[in-house]
Amino acid sequence: MQNHFPLWKNILIIAVFLISLVYSLPNLYSEDPSVQVSTNLSTVSLKDQASQIEGAIKAAGLPFKTFETQEKQILARFSNTDDQLKAADLLRDKLGNDYTVALNLAPTTPGWLRALGADAMYLGLDLRGGVHFLLEVDMDAAVKQAEERYTDDIRTALRSAKIRYLSVSKDSDFIKVKLKAVEDKPALLALLNKDLRTLKITEPPEQDQVWLKISEPEVREIKKSAVAQNITTLRNRVNQLGVAEPVIQQQGDNRIVVQLPGVQDTTRAKEILGTTATLEYRLVDVEHDAQQALATGHIPVNSKLYYEKNGAPILLNRRVIVTGDQIVDSSSGVDEDGRPSVNITLNGVGASKMGKLTQANVGKPMAVVFIEYKVDTKIVNGQKVRHKEKVEKVISVATINGVFSKRFQTTGLDSPQEARNLSLMLRAGALAAPIDIVEERTVGPSLGQDNINKGFLSFIVGFVAVVLFMAVFYRLFGVIANLALAFNVVIVVSILSMLQATLTLPGIAGIILTVGMSVDANVLIFERIKEETRNGQSPQTSIFAGYDKAFATILDSHVTNLVVAVVLFAFGTGSVKGFAVTLIIGILSSMFTAITGTRMIINWIYGNRKVEKLSI
Repeated sequence: MQNHFPLWKNILIIAVFLISLVYSLPNLYSEDPSVQVSTNLSTVSLKDQASQIEGAIKAAGLPFKTFETQEKQILARFSNTDDQLKAADLLRDKLGNDYTVALNLAPTTPGWLRALGADAMYLGLDLRGGVHFLLEVDMDAAVKQAEERYTDDIRTALRSAKIRYLSVSKDSDFIKVKLKAVEDKPALLALLNKDLRTLKITEPPEQDQVWLKISEPEVREIKKSAVAQNITTLRNRVNQLGVAEPVIQQQGDNRIVVQLPGVQDTTRAKEILGTTATLEYRLVDVEHDAQQALATGHIPVNSKLYYEKNGAPILLNRRVIVTGDQIVDSSSGVDEDGRPSVNITLNGVGASKMGKLTQANVGKPMAVVFIEYKVDTKIVNGQKVRHKEKVEKVISVATINGVFSKRFQTTGLDSPQEARNLSLMLRAGALAAPIDIVEERTVGPSLGQDNINKGFLSFIVGFVAVVLFMAVFYRLFGVIANLALAFNVVIVVSILSMLQATLTLPGIAGIILTVGMSVDANVLIFERIKEETRNGQSPQTSIFAGYDKAFATILDSHVTNLVVAVVLFAFGTGSVKGFAVTLIIGILSSMFTAITGTRMIINWIYGNRKVEKLSI
C-alpha cells in the first residue's frame, strides 16, 4: 500500500502556515513608551493643537522618536519611560480641562502588517505591570435606590389618578401609603395592579393604609442589573482614562475585577473608578421656611431638607427634575465670572422634562444637588469596619430666568479639578449602586518584564528539551515532529493575535502545556509505525497504518482534554479563563499539526517511492 496524500491537503496546510506566520510576526516587534493626548469635545480638533504640544515637549528638552497627529488623538513616542513620564506631567499641566493625557505602549509594527490587520497580542497585568482592583457593589444601596424610585413613582401616580393621600413613606421593610379616605382604597389597589405590578401588596390592619414591597424576583433583577450597569459605567470611565487593553469583568454575584495594564498613576485610577458622584436638579420649596422646618422637625410632605455649602438649610421639592443618568454629555469650563462650571447636555427625555419645568417656573429658584457616596474605614473593637455614607449637598441655587432644555451650565463647584472629575463622571454615566474598593494590587513594570523573561525562558527550556528528545529518540521522524511543533506554536500565537487576546502568565503556561501535548500525539503515531515495521510490514504500509490506527487514541485523548479546557473556561474567572483559552486553541491546533502537518512532510520524503528503511 502506497503512502498517498492529496494535493488539496498540501495546499491547505501551506496556506494555514503562511497566514499564521504573517499574523504572528507583530509579536516580534517591541513597543515604544508613549504619551497619548485625546479629547471628547466635538468642537476641538487636536490637529490645531499639535504644533503647540510638540513645541512644549521640545522646549522641555524631552527627545521623542515620532509625533503622530490624528483628528482626535496625538501620540508622542519616546525612547524610555523617564521621558514618557516627564512629558505626561508636562502636558497635564499645560493643556486645558477637557484633554485626556494617558500613558501608553505603542507598537512598532510595520505599516504593511497593520494594513493586513495584523497586531500583536495584548499583555496582561502580570506581564506589562499596572494596577488590579477588586470592587464590591453595594447591593443593599441598589435596592434602596429602587425603593426610593418606586416611592416617587407612587406619589406621581396618585397625583395623576387624583387619589387623595396623607403620606407615602419608606421604612426598613415596606413602602407605606396612607390615604385620606378609606373609600379611595379600591381605586389605589386598582392603580397598583395596573401600573406597579412588580410590587407585592400587603394590607395591614389599618384600613386606610396599603403596604408595598418589591418582589423577590424583582430584587434579584435589580441586583443583577446594578452589577451589569456598573461594569458598563466602569468601562466608560476607563476609556476616559485612556487605558489600553483593560480587563473589566464580574466575579461572583456582587464583585467586579478591574485590571489596568500600564497604569502608573494609581491614585488617579482609584479616584475615577471609585467615585460615585452624580447630580440631581430640583425646584426649591419657596412656600415653606427651611429654618422653621429644621427647628420643629416637621418637614413638608412634598419637600426634603438639604444643606447648602455654607451649612444653611434649604427645602427642595421631592420630585426630581432630571438625574445624572439622563445626561449624555458634559464638559468642564468656566462661566462668565471665571468660576469653574460643567456644561450639561441632556438626552431627549431629560431635555423634555427640563424644558417643560423651566417654562412653567420662570422666575423661581432651582437647585443643583451634588450626590456622592463615601467609604470610611474605622477601627471598632480592634477590627476594621467600613462605613458607607451618602453625602448630598446643594452646590448651586439659581433663578430660572428663561426656558432651557437640552443644553445648560452648572456652577457652584469648588475647583477646576472638581469640575473636570464631575464632567468625566457624568460623561461615563452614573453608577447604578455604590462600589467599594476591597482589594488593590500594583505590579511594577520591572516585575512585569521579569515575568516575561521567566515565562519566555521556561518556554525555551521546555521547547528545547522536547526537540532534543524527539530528534534523538525518533531521528528523522523526530525532526519532522519538531517542525510540526514549531508550526503549532506559530498557529497558537497567530490566533491569539487575531483575537486580540490578552496574554498572561497562565496563558504562557497553556502554550507550554500545548508543546507537550502536541508531541504526545506524534509519539503515539511513531510508536505505532515502529510496531508495524517490527511485524514485517513494508515502510509505506507501516506509515499508513501508524496514522490510521493511532488516530482513534489521539482523538480520544484530545477530546477529553478539550472537555476539561471548556469546563475551565465556562466556570473559571480571570487567569483560569486565560489559561483555558490558550489550552483550547492549543489542543485544536495540535490535532491539525501533529497529524496532518507531519503526514504532509513525511509524504514529501517517503511518499510514492520504494523505501527499504525508515529513519525512526
